[in-house]
Amino acid sequence: DAQESRGLGDVYKRQDTICAIATAQGGAIGSIRVSGPEAISITSLIFKPAKPDKLFSDQKPYSLTFGRIYDGDEIIDEVLVSLFRTPHSYTGEDSTEITCHGSSYILQQVLQLLIKKGCRMAQPGEYTQRAFLNGKMDLSQAEAVADLIASSSAATHRLAMSQMRGGFSKELTDLRNKLLNFTSMIELELDFSEEDVEFADRSALKKLADEIEQVISRLVQSFNVGNAIKSGVPVAIIGETNAGKSTLLNVLLNEDKAIVSDIHGTTRDVIEDTISIGGVTFRFIDTAGIRETNDKIESLGIERTFQKLEQAEIVLWMVDSVNAASQIEQLSKKIIPRCEGKHLIVVFNKADLIEDVQKSNLSALLENFPQESTEHIYISAKRRENTNELQKMLINAAHLPTVTQNDVIVTNVRHYEALSKALNAIHRVQNGLDSHLSGDFLSQDIRECIFFISDIAGEVTNDMVLQNIFQHFCIGK
Repeated sequence: DAQESRGLGDVYKRQDTICAIATAQGGAIGSIRVSGPEAISITSLIFKPAKPDKLFSDQKPYSLTFGRIYDGDEIIDEVLVSLFRTPHSYTGEDSTEITCHGSSYILQQVLQLLIKKGCRMAQPGEYTQRAFLNGKMDLSQAEAVADLIASSSAATHRLAMSQMRGGFSKELTDLRNKLLNFTSMIELELDFSEEDVEFADRSALKKLADEIEQVISRLVQSFNVGNAIKSGVPVAIIGETNAGKSTLLNVLLNEDKAIVSDIHGTTRDVIEDTISIGGVTFRFIDTAGIRETNDKIESLGIERTFQKLEQAEIVLWMVDSVNAASQIEQLSKKIIPRCEGKHLIVVFNKADLIEDVQKSNLSALLENFPQESTEHIYISAKRRENTNELQKMLINAAHLPTVTQNDVIVTNVRHYEALSKALNAIHRVQNGLDSHLSGDFLSQDIRECIFFISDIAGEVTNDMVLQNIFQHFCIGK
C-alpha cells in the first residue's frame, strides 16, 4: 500500500469521501470536486443524467455527462459531471467533478446535498495530500502545486511547473540511488569484517562523494535565486525624512500604499509590498526616514529601517536633490558600511528643482562610494519623471537568470534546509575518506545524507511535517 510504504498510515486512516468547491467565487461557472470510495455512488444520489437509459454509476471513466442536480423533486441546476475511476484520477481515488453555474447559492446547495448524502468537507490541501499518499506524486511535486497556484510571474510559474513535472525529484532520485548503491557495498564489507575484504573501492567512493557534493552545493546555492524569484527581490527604500520615499513606493506600486505628507517623520513603521517589473518580482520595503529624534515610536521605526537594510539585496537611497550635499555627508557613514555586498542605487529625487550644473556637482559627491556596486539616477517621483529608467536599473541590478521549465532551482525553505543538512553529511563522508575512516562510520554519514534527500520527496516525512505543509493549501486543492 502506497501510504504504508511511506510510513504515513496514521495520517490516512479515514477513508471518508470528501467534497469542496474548487473554483473562485464570482465566475460564470463553478466546480465541486468529490473524491473517495463513495464519490460515484453519492454523486449518483443527487445527479440524474438527461438520458435516463443509463445510470451515472455505469458511465465510462473520463466521460462528461449532462444532467440535473435534484433535491428531492426540486431541480437545483443543470450541470456537467465528469467521472474518474481509481487509480486514474488526480487523487488516485474514485472522483467526480460537478460543473454548475457559478451562483454561490447553487454551489452551496449542491455542497449541502453532498454532505447530507455522506460526504464531508475537505480540509485545505486534502486532495493533493491524498494524491501524495496514494503515490500519484512525491512531496516536492505536491508542494509545487501550491506554488503553481500562487505563481504571480512567468519565472515563478516556470519553476513550479518544472518541480511539478518531476525535474527536481529526478535529480534527487539519481543522487539517492548512487548513495544507496555505495552504502550497500560498504555494509557488505561489515558482514565480512573478520576476513578483511573491501568491496567498495575507496577511490571510486571519493569520486562519487565529490560529484554528489557538487550537485548538492549547486542546489543549495540556487536557493538564493529561487527565493528571490518566488518571494521577490528585497529592495529597501531608505533616506532622510521627507526625501520622497513613500511617493516613490506609491509610483512603483502604482497605488497609494503609503501616506505621503510634507510633515517630517510620517512613515514610522516598515511598509512592504510586491510587484512584478519586467517579469521580475520585487519586494519593496518603505522605511522610516533616518534622522535624530526624541520620539520613541519614530526611533523604533528608524531602528527597523537598519534591520530591513541588512535584509535587502538592492538599496534605493533616496536623496532630496535640493539638500543632497548635507544628506550625503550626514548619512553616508551610517548607510555605506551596511550596503557591503548589496547593490546601491542613489536616487536623487526632486531633480526638477535643480540645474544640470548642480547635478554634475552631486555626481562628484559619490566618487568615494564603492563604484562596482553603486549607481545613481535623477528623478522626480512626484512628476513621475525618469521612473521608468529607475525600473530598468532595478531589473539589471536583480541579476536574475532567465528561467526555463527545465531548470532545477530550489525555492522551498524546507527543501533548502534538508539539502543543507545533506551537504553537511556528504562533507563528513569526504573528510572521513581523507582520514581513512572505517566503513561503519562512513556508512552512517552516507545514510544520513540519504535520509535528508529522501525527506524532500516525502519518503521519510513525519505526520506533523505533512500537516504543516498541506494546511497552507487552499480548500478544493
